[in-house]
Amino acid sequence: MASLLVLRSAAGDAPFNMALDEALLESMPRLDVPVLRFYSWTQPAASFGYFQRYAEVSRLTLLRPLVRRPTGGGIVPHAADWTYSLAFPVTHEWYSLTALESYRRVHQWIQSAFTELNIQTDLAASPFKAAAGHCFVGYEQSDLLWRGQKIAGAAQRRRKDGLLIQGSVQPQPNSPPRAEWETAMVSVSPLLPSVVKEFDPDPLLTHRATDLALQKYSQPRYNEQR
Repeated sequence: MASLLVLRSAAGDAPFNMALDEALLESMPRLDVPVLRFYSWTQPAASFGYFQRYAEVSRLTLLRPLVRRPTGGGIVPHAADWTYSLAFPVTHEWYSLTALESYRRVHQWIQSAFTELNIQTDLAASPFKAAAGHCFVGYEQSDLLWRGQKIAGAAQRRRKDGLLIQGSVQPQPNSPPRAEWETAMVSVSPLLPSVVKEFDPDPLLTHRATDLALQKYSQPRYNEQR
């Protein structure tokens, strides 16, 4: 039995990227194993936190399209960033962690991957507030820093079907190729036993993601709901 399923998605547009993450969360009772998904973007976009106000977000960034995430947090620019998500079933240890602890653990995981690639990073010991509403301006406790600059942030949501973590890594000039980082993320997985299996979404998951993209994440009534 796998302890971690790894999904390497093709580049997607903003609505589908958010939809597939939510579909993975919904599938946790059925799959009953964590899924680590790597994905990228077909065009520049910005995602913003579930609880943010659309009017404020639209003033704070010129990036379009704007898509509301199923998780919290602030505005995240997407273009060349390394985007990932983690979905955990309610039966997994991570589901019962506090939000602060799961946030710290996911960034320790990314830090370990960078260490594997001989890149030194640090976890922020305390927050540094610079501009409200933006994820990568300033940093929170346990954000991942490179030379004092935030390079990785995440947002999360716990529901009755599982835990979803969505994160972004902003590569720096000395960053390795993305594929090497993904390989390192899998190789240093803290989820034990370390039994990893590549995952291809089945028709049920794919159809659900397509429906969520069309009916929810591409619709102004959702993205502009508050």
